Amino acid sequence: MSDSSVNPAPAAARSFSSRKWEVIVLLWFAFFLNQGDRQIYNSVLPLIGADLKLDAIQLGLVATIFTVLYGVLVPVAGYAGDRFSRKWMVVASLAIFSIGTVFTGLAHGLILLVVFRSIATGAGEAFYYPAANALIGEYHHQSRARAMAIHQTANYTGVVVSGFLAAWIGEKWGWRASFLTFGFGGVLWALLVAWRLKDAPRAAKSLALRVPLREVCAVVLRKPTVILLALAFGGMVFVHIGYMTWMPTFLREKFQLSLANSGFSSMFYHHVLAYAGVLFGGWLSDRMAPRRRQVRMEIEFAGLLLGAPFIMLMGSAGSLALTYAALAGFGFFRGLYDSNLMAAAFDVIPPRYRASATGLILSLGFIIGSAAPLVLGSMKSGMGLGVGLSSLGAVYLLSAALVFVAMKCFFQRDFHHEQAPELI
Repeated sequence: MSDSSVNPAPAAARSFSSRKWEVIVLLWFAFFLNQGDRQIYNSVLPLIGADLKLDAIQLGLVATIFTVLYGVLVPVAGYAGDRFSRKWMVVASLAIFSIGTVFTGLAHGLILLVVFRSIATGAGEAFYYPAANALIGEYHHQSRARAMAIHQTANYTGVVVSGFLAAWIGEKWGWRASFLTFGFGGVLWALLVAWRLKDAPRAAKSLALRVPLREVCAVVLRKPTVILLALAFGGMVFVHIGYMTWMPTFLREKFQLSLANSGFSSMFYHHVLAYAGVLFGGWLSDRMAPRRRQVRMEIEFAGLLLGAPFIMLMGSAGSLALTYAALAGFGFFRGLYDSNLMAAAFDVIPPRYRASATGLILSLGFIIGSAAPLVLGSMKSGMGLGVGLSSLGAVYLLSAALVFVAMKCFFQRDFHHEQAPELI
């Protein structure tokens, strides 16, 4: 008789451990497509404008409507992630935004671009992140920051790869081919995720409880730490949407780079260093958290505070090399912040409400950040993109201040004690 037949606990623990990392693999590629899909539009912006005869304000409007809709729908997505199967929320999101991406490649004017890009794709993407992060939180406790950091690297990879690949495809075969390529790839991956992904055991059991909306609001909104982290995230999103929308155009116009080169370079240096920052921050956080509760928020604060000077430099540097160095520094500290974005919030939120809380944080963040493409598009015609991009550093400093207040004034009171799922 084997040891596992006498005591099934070790075998069950090994099975759970194997499954929790397969979840990360499946979600990594889903998030890669989610984030890569967003950057396609930014990378081929000049081609879309020239083909459809759209000016900078109209192009910025498409991105703004996308972001506003995302921000409005994501709290609905978060609540749905606490009431229904998180697996099927992920699958549905992946399928819908991928189909929206395919139809974006078929748009022939501003109205259809808004319908397919801003509405269909934006609505589909809104339902991914709350369910996915809550699912990761269920599978990972002691390894939570590392798991979320690895998942976050899909964001960086998707942005860099699509930034180059979409621009390269656009130059070779037109901007429509870029959307079709990523869209059909997402549909295929949705089928694989539907087959392999499983809801966490504890999450599956809790589905029968059907969390009331009033209870969710009572728990989440009574924690000032969550609200302040959500507002800080809003500032971070404003910066990153503005940067990601207009940095390829800025490099192309200021340094006369090709479309593919500007799409690649604007994202590559930033996100390569973000890899280092997010993995280091996740490792450091999980290592120190058992001894220092607030370490996840301290790492967030450091990322925002130290990233601000590099943001100010990236729009004002006089040489291409210095601009790339600024993008790299900005990226490292952005990664440091990202490594504990949801891991810090989950320190104060019980597992039952985490998808809803994620939805709230994302909603405030993306509603605040939605104005960035329009604001920088307007500044482009007046003061110039360089001034607009540099001014984003002040927003990072404001976000750092909000995290500091949450950490010093409310975190200890709001902290939630949780038992690791591996031990349940």
